[in-house]
Amino acid sequence: MSTRDLDKEHQDVPERKYAYDFDGVLRRFMMRAFLPFVPPGRALELGSYRGEFTEILARHFDDLTVVEGATELVEATQARVGPRVRCLHSTFEAFTPSAGFDSVFLVHTLEHSDDAVGLLRRIGGWLSPAGRLFVAVPNASAPSRQIAVKMGLIAHNAAVTEGESKHGHRVTYSFDTLERDARAAGLAVLHRGGVFFKALANYQFDEAMAKGIVSDGYLEGCYQLGMQYPELCASIFLVCGRGPA
Repeated sequence: MSTRDLDKEHQDVPERKYAYDFDGVLRRFMMRAFLPFVPPGRALELGSYRGEFTEILARHFDDLTVVEGATELVEATQARVGPRVRCLHSTFEAFTPSAGFDSVFLVHTLEHSDDAVGLLRRIGGWLSPAGRLFVAVPNASAPSRQIAVKMGLIAHNAAVTEGESKHGHRVTYSFDTLERDARAAGLAVLHRGGVFFKALANYQFDEAMAKGIVSDGYLEGCYQLGMQYPELCASIFLVCGRGPA
């Protein structure tokens, strides 16, 4: 049985904030990247934090369920999106849906899992026959991380920092390891992509945006460049379906 305290893991620590203003910017761009592959129908979000991405999803789905393991975050998400969205307090391991989902969103959540392959395999069983899983994770090869390695701040690109560990991170993915886990779970990898070219750390983006150094046009440029260089993006993602490719 897990001894993790999910109500504690989302609290800020001296080494690192759990969420930055930049995260909200990134999630808006993330939905743009997902939309060409999103089928209509029932949707599920696994892990909501305080509902910022939930609010985005609710604009696109009339039938949306959220599963979140931290009590405070479930309450914050429900208050943000209102009664039209079903927000359930449950671990992913305990959740058992009554019907399949056409879209499942696992956004910056897989890296927190103690058993990533097992979780992906479980989610695969929740997909409708033509359902799609959208799994996005922070990218080990993002330029901001590579620069941190050169500065001696982290040991290697895929390192899990002390702050990340306190926030429940178990792994830092790159395309090869993310695809490895998806295929080991029996999923078909239908598409891969990156979201937002990222040369600055999250806190640096927050400071630059607050001071007006980084404009909306610059952010859009980073998104466009990320489509050209997905392996150098802040986040990488897979679109997966049931069964082997």
